[in-house]
Amino acid sequence: MKFLKSFFSKQEGEIATSELDWVQLTTEEQLSILDDASALHPQLIYKHSTQCGISSVILRNFSSKEGHPESGINYFVLDLLRYRNLSNAIAEKYGVTHQSPQILIIKDGLIVAHASHSGILEMDINEFA
Repeated sequence: MKFLKSFFSKQEGEIATSELDWVQLTTEEQLSILDDASALHPQLIYKHSTQCGISSVILRNFSSKEGHPESGINYFVLDLLRYRNLSNAIAEKYGVTHQSPQILIIKDGLIVAHASHSGILEMDINEFA
């Protein structure tokens, strides 16, 4: 598995992530594109509170966990503090109660799996790739 490049970011507003190919989710337009793309590949959203130590630890541990698929799944991270309205739109669109930290896996426009807190680390995303 790839090692973390820089978990703690130096630029304000930037979420530092691992070498997993994380994309920051910031707009409803991106969400619409993500939803359409879920017809081809599963889409994973990590809902992250940048001021929560637990959320940061779970993100770091999830990112460094062995066995993530190298392809076949797209990874998005959502900063809940900066984009709360987008988090609410996700909860409304997919009918999943908001939690943080939380992972949602979207396939064919539907939530096929979700987990929060320590359940994130127990999830085997390979079954969706």
